Amino acid sequence: MDARLNYFASPTAGKALKYLMSAGKTLKESTLPAATQELVALRVSQINGCAVCIDMHTKEASAAGETAVRLNLVAAWREAKVFTEAERAALELAEQGTRVADAAGGVSDEVWERAAKHYDEEQLTALVLLVSFMNMATRMNIIAHQQGGDYEVGQFH
Repeated sequence: MDARLNYFASPTAGKALKYLMSAGKTLKESTLPAATQELVALRVSQINGCAVCIDMHTKEASAAGETAVRLNLVAAWREAKVFTEAERAALELAEQGTRVADAAGGVSDEVWERAAKHYDEEQLTALVLLVSFMNMATRMNIIAHQQGGDYEVGQFH
């Protein structure tokens, strides 16, 4: 499978990606814990089947000190004891926010309330933006058949 588009060669994509990269940087700088951000980004990427994003977020998380055990268990976080209650709440919100069509109503009040127990309004805002951002990024990559495996830590930062 070859990539259908080269986003970096397109003037239109170049203009748009400048803003997207800026938005991503703003999210990275938010008060939402960095580990939580990478776990959420990875989970959204797994759900959507985006190899590019899975590649990126496992490598970034690993470089930031995340353990292989936790990274390998993100897909089965409900059955894993290595995540904090706050991380579990963020992962649950990310799943419901990603599986909107499956959830028939989006994020439930119960899931929102669990997340709100652990994160303040600014962190919740960053979490919602991150889930939305990752869903957009994964879709861009999947539609254009972008390939995973070549990402180098820090490549887009």
